[in-house]
Amino acid sequence: VQLQAPGGGLVQAGGSLRLSCAASGRAISDYVMGWFRQAPGKGRESVARIDRRANTYYTDPVKGRFTISRDNAKNTVYLQMNSLKPEDTAVYYCAVDRVPVAFTGTWYWGQGTLVTVSS
Repeated sequence: VQLQAPGGGLVQAGGSLRLSCAASGRAISDYVMGWFRQAPGKGRESVARIDRRANTYYTDPVKGRFTISRDNAKNTVYLQMNSLKPEDTAVYYCAVDRVPVAFTGTWYWGQGTLVTVSS
């Protein structure tokens, strides 16, 4: 499976940005999809994930500001980011679980895309 995630960029604090991640080589409809991020000098952290029934999980710092969604017909997962803060600055990665249906936390990774939020 390959994951392509363009869409990063520079945005001012308070602004919005939508990341998209298109999968190829596998239909994602039965898989948990996730977004992660890695800020400078920090480890990679989970941001959000969505299962095949569109149940979602968010890490506390982004709750109420970020929304993960999926379009199985387009084999794509999205991350809508609103009210962005400088601390959201990071390289963002999309990922697909290696096992269908279940959430195992083992992932295939896409290439990262840099999101920079200026104050």
